[in-house]
Amino acid sequence: MEIRRRPPKPPRPTALAATNGVPHQHQHQHHHHHQQRRNPNEKPSSSSSGGGGPKASDALPLPLYLTNAVFFTLFFSVAYYLLHRWRDKIRTSTPLHVVNLSELAAIVSLIASFIYLLGFFGIDFVQSFISRASHEAWDYQHEEEEEEAEDGHHILMDARGCLPPAKFLDAEPALCSEEDEEIVKAVVNGTVPSYSLESKLGDCKRAALIRREALQRTTGRSLQGLPVEGYDYESILGQCCESPVGYVQVPVGIAGPLLLDGFEYMIPMATTEGCLVASANRGCKAIYLSGGVSSLVYRDGMTRAPVVGFASIKRVGDLLFYLEDPVNFDTLAVVFNRSSRFARLQSINCSPAGNTLHIRFTCSTGDAMGMNMISKGVQNVLDFLQNDFPDMEVIGISGNFCSDKKAAAVNWILGRGKSVMCEAVIKGEVVKEVLKTSVAKLVQLNVNKNLVGSAIAGSLGGYNAHASNIVSAVFLATGQDPAQNVESSHCLTLIKSTNDGEDIQISVTMPCIEVGTVGGGTQLASQSACLNMLGVKGASQGTPGSNARRLATIVAGSVLAGELSLLSAMTAGDLVKSHMKYNRSSKDISNASC
Repeated sequence: MEIRRRPPKPPRPTALAATNGVPHQHQHQHHHHHQQRRNPNEKPSSSSSGGGGPKASDALPLPLYLTNAVFFTLFFSVAYYLLHRWRDKIRTSTPLHVVNLSELAAIVSLIASFIYLLGFFGIDFVQSFISRASHEAWDYQHEEEEEEAEDGHHILMDARGCLPPAKFLDAEPALCSEEDEEIVKAVVNGTVPSYSLESKLGDCKRAALIRREALQRTTGRSLQGLPVEGYDYESILGQCCESPVGYVQVPVGIAGPLLLDGFEYMIPMATTEGCLVASANRGCKAIYLSGGVSSLVYRDGMTRAPVVGFASIKRVGDLLFYLEDPVNFDTLAVVFNRSSRFARLQSINCSPAGNTLHIRFTCSTGDAMGMNMISKGVQNVLDFLQNDFPDMEVIGISGNFCSDKKAAAVNWILGRGKSVMCEAVIKGEVVKEVLKTSVAKLVQLNVNKNLVGSAIAGSLGGYNAHASNIVSAVFLATGQDPAQNVESSHCLTLIKSTNDGEDIQISVTMPCIEVGTVGGGTQLASQSACLNMLGVKGASQGTPGSNARRLATIVAGSVLAGELSLLSAMTAGDLVKSHMKYNRSSKDISNASC
């Protein structure tokens, strides 16, 4: 049960009380009365919130999930048995009220399991509903009483007319019961592991509140300001985040419309960097006025590269030649593809290093980003190879030849995930009127910055202005793995003049955009809403993988818009001016509380 608690009122200085004619003794009595009046608000009594009475889940000395499984199985098993027996009696004209010992035991078991399920699911629900309603009424009544009692007193305000500091206005969420307090103490002293709270309590939000309080007591530091209310913690259990104590708010802006392959997309961007959305939006406008962007997905395959070892390089060679034999590849593809109905093995690339062999598997993964899918397929192949190579040691399921979440030449050359190119021709008048620059300046800056400058820096996949900015923002908004921004931001930006120097042709080549529209963070409510806005939510029913490929082209098209706008701002000398306007606040927020 969730209990709302009013934050405590700030203490009033004695000097203020004396000024208002309130004697010290009366002030003390008023404070004592105020404390007595607030004490009931600390822990309203509730039969459902305590932990002392017997519960339906105490029927068996087993963990809650096992108890539920036993009674569910029992209920449906005996129900099926009785229906089967009664059907036979009807066929043989035997009276239904004539029962043997086994049927009698089945009826008793059916009644017992029904009572348990009703007690566990039905009564608790009714009690919690009634209790919630009563406590909301209780809260409302006592809030009215407190407001009436405070009538005539003034809240201290500072010289700007602001309310007291936030610590008095935004109190930490309250624990619900004495039982919660005992669990907090158990977590603090180490008798109950913090990570096990969800499984022990069966309530993810309650677990987050208890863990949060225990963390504050352990560290001696407040988490006030980190929101905890208003989030669906059930949705992240077992798939997105462990041991949650709250959530971080990242604003989502919209850029667009981006005209891509004849369709318009409004691009969600989650970022805390001022100017970024505005810049991308200007790039989208220039693209729209010039006829749009065209895209091409020229490769689509996720990779995983285990590393195996042998006692000698001869055995390494035996496996290397085995894997490079096309006949054996067909056999391994059958073994690999058993892992999923979407996984399809595309290629195997080997790289030996002494008595070890790094094996890079590439496969299609449908609309999923695919890391789990390909890992399962690789494990199937390794198990199969162990039969013919019993002396093979699997050193690691990943040997970094993949290469995941790291800048690597292998991804830049061979690609990983979706390899995408986007291209647009921007009209000369749009360059002048919207981008506030010239064709010649854009071409010159791109060569000297994105090509020459990146080469001098020894860049790997960084031949662009700020592709990572756009990729990160779209990834966060759509539930992608933000760490895969490392290789997904590999980008080559090219600009050249066309139509006799009147217009520019701009393209981005991004060989390893790693995105998916199912699984992981894409299933969370906020991220799912952003995918839905783009029209790529979930798995494609008609053509598996088409939603993920479309999302990859949207990312690349957004990067092109961002590159176009930033390079234009640099040539026009507007970069610093824009950031000073949009990325720096003139407000003094050091003491702001109103």
